[in-house]
Amino acid sequence: MEEMRKDITTDEQQEYTINIGPQHPSTHGVMRLVVSLNGETVKNVEPHLGYIHRGIEKISESLTYPQIIHLTDRMDYLSAHINNEAVCLAVEKALEIDVPDRVKVIRTLMAELTRIQSHELFWASYGMDLGGQTCYFYGLRDREMVLDIFEETTGGRMIVSYNCPGGVMHDLHPNFRKRVKEFLKHFRKVLPEYDDILTNNVIFRQRTKGIGQLTLKDAVSYGVTGPSGRASGFSCDVRKHEPYSAYDRVKFNEILFSEGDAYHRYLARMEEMRESMNIIDQLIDNIPEGPYAVKMKPVIKLPEGEYYQRVETPRGELGVFIISDGNKTPYRVHFRTPNFANLSVLNHLVKGFKIADLISIFGSLDFVIPDIDR
Repeated sequence: MEEMRKDITTDEQQEYTINIGPQHPSTHGVMRLVVSLNGETVKNVEPHLGYIHRGIEKISESLTYPQIIHLTDRMDYLSAHINNEAVCLAVEKALEIDVPDRVKVIRTLMAELTRIQSHELFWASYGMDLGGQTCYFYGLRDREMVLDIFEETTGGRMIVSYNCPGGVMHDLHPNFRKRVKEFLKHFRKVLPEYDDILTNNVIFRQRTKGIGQLTLKDAVSYGVTGPSGRASGFSCDVRKHEPYSAYDRVKFNEILFSEGDAYHRYLARMEEMRESMNIIDQLIDNIPEGPYAVKMKPVIKLPEGEYYQRVETPRGELGVFIISDGNKTPYRVHFRTPNFANLSVLNHLVKGFKIADLISIFGSLDFVIPDIDR
């Protein structure tokens, strides 16, 4: 009996290293986590990146500005429209172009629909991560309505490529206003079901409340933005602090919590979907008449200098930094992507928790891996 106790003690002190990923279902994309364990307790997590690296920033140096826009679709593919918009805003800022009011409202409407469908997929996949298969069916069912609206107006579903310097590619489809209103009516009706299925589920709450707490100080230090930062009380919504497009003409709340755990990161996204619907409500019947783009030169050359534009994606702050030497291609392009910054806090959050909690914490940060690798 004494020998068995000694063996058990030895096993408890032994450190194990396991791999999570790079298979897609466990890591929300092609990423590998090397996890050091003491029994079931996480001692260290080391992310291994680069499985889906495509050199987007380097490729951009040999592309024209309209061409670069289409590459940003492939970073955070759930935020394609907003990523496209960020590059357009940077180019328009450099050229001192003021786009028509109609463009500003169209971009804002499309951006908030993008935010809703992204958070819907978060809800669907996060529920499935923690054992709620039903969430995936419900979430994708409702998300399809938004993708159908995108497809009718832009020709694309996730990869929309709708923005261009000076405006949008073409005007809204005649059915756009009607279909958006139908979606809002449907989604407001079914959103309480999301709460019944997951938000108020006892098991879900036990697996997320108090798990992976991020303090306000650490959120600021690590540069964690978006709903993940605001769940810790970090007021960082670019739409509020530096309004762009039509955000200066709508009223909405910045969703802030102080708890900073996995549950409140989840809750922040649930509440943001409601705020996005409120923004759309204020604009959908007030789309100004006028052109959907300003006429641009066939070849766009930015004045020599440095330009920066930031926007609020579903996962946080995306920054576009362009250095121009006056040619039709940029000298340098850099993207400050929210997923890359948010990943830096993962090891800090999971230490001391169980391996099952690692899945809960990882999912609550809502990563899209190509946005990290670029």
